[in-house]
Amino acid sequence: MIKYDITTLSNGLTVIANHDYASQMAAVNILYKVGARNEQPHCTGLAHLFEHLMFRGTHQIPDFDTPVQMACGENNAFTNNDYTDFYITLPKENIETAFWLESDRMTGLNLSEEACQIEKRVVIEEFRQRYLNQPYGDTNMLLRAMAYKVHPYRWATIGMSPDHIEKASIEEIHDFYRRFYHPSNAILSVSGDIPSQEVFRLAEKWFGSIEDPKYEIRPIPQEPEQKEARREVVERDVPATNITIAFHMGDRLSKEFFLGDITSDLLAGGDSARLYDRLIKQRSLFATVNAYISGDVDEGMFIFTCQLLPTTSEDEAEQAIWKEIEDLQRGNISDYELEKVKNKFEANTLFGELNVMNKAMNLGYYSMIGDLSLINREVDIYRSLSKDDIARFSQNIFRKENSSTLIYRAKNR
Repeated sequence: MIKYDITTLSNGLTVIANHDYASQMAAVNILYKVGARNEQPHCTGLAHLFEHLMFRGTHQIPDFDTPVQMACGENNAFTNNDYTDFYITLPKENIETAFWLESDRMTGLNLSEEACQIEKRVVIEEFRQRYLNQPYGDTNMLLRAMAYKVHPYRWATIGMSPDHIEKASIEEIHDFYRRFYHPSNAILSVSGDIPSQEVFRLAEKWFGSIEDPKYEIRPIPQEPEQKEARREVVERDVPATNITIAFHMGDRLSKEFFLGDITSDLLAGGDSARLYDRLIKQRSLFATVNAYISGDVDEGMFIFTCQLLPTTSEDEAEQAIWKEIEDLQRGNISDYELEKVKNKFEANTLFGELNVMNKAMNLGYYSMIGDLSLINREVDIYRSLSKDDIARFSQNIFRKENSSTLIYRAKNR
């Protein structure tokens, strides 16, 4: 169980503290409630661009990494469709360095034309290398565009096109910074051997004087129910054909999310799980096979994906996946395999609670999704799920009319 204290500064900054008496290290995590979902269709990729820009330095501190290293710390960040997260781990005695650095770049980021152009080029090159010039690199982009027609999940975190980043004006970049990088749109979470009141004192010292612009966050358009099967076939110069089938499922706080997560573990939680055992070891249909959930805050996707062996036809591959789905829908789940995935989830949760970085990051995340206490209730939720629950979930979600199938065909196959 993770114990925590929480307060909100007068400018709207949420501050969460976990006093970990056992750790000599401290973790400072700041989560901004901005991801690709907050972008506009004509100008995507800005959230990811800002992950890069936040390390360009500020007018006061031109090199962000050097002070972190001098404090014997490490730092990094990530962006996804729902939020952007920055984290620093360092000895607890040096924790104030992290407060100083994070408060400074919340207000004083260097967004000069030169700095923006440099990071634009970096992001555009990343886009080309990881998504356009990489085998199967555009799979996720094609799948999202097919599965979503209204919600901004229809584009990936990197954006729709490198052109969007290249053409983003300095005015649009400055507006994005003002709109999303401010106290009331951020969550500061800290874990380490530091009393909560000291964390709150440091938060007030370094963040309390920052004025909050109180921008109104634009509402996110919600995806209508999918009522017919979607299908797309593309041909690429890749070594083998991939098939991906996605199904819409519930949001992060719904029971469907937990059922989707445990179902994906039943199917693909290691080499002893169903898909690998049945479709690779026993039937030799695929080179790889997987099932997972996208994990989005709003209604996300449950995804099956497989890479075909040369001897496997596309029809045979799809039929094999649907056969496994039908088996779940009939409730053919043993007590042993269900208990195994529950034990694995509980063990991973308990192990994660030993790490201050995991705790700081998770405290920010659960606060962001709107249910901080869920951080201590999830194991019980997973424990409560039954075979009948999973069967009903499979019947409700794995329907043809709720499916989007992408055939990523190897040329000359």
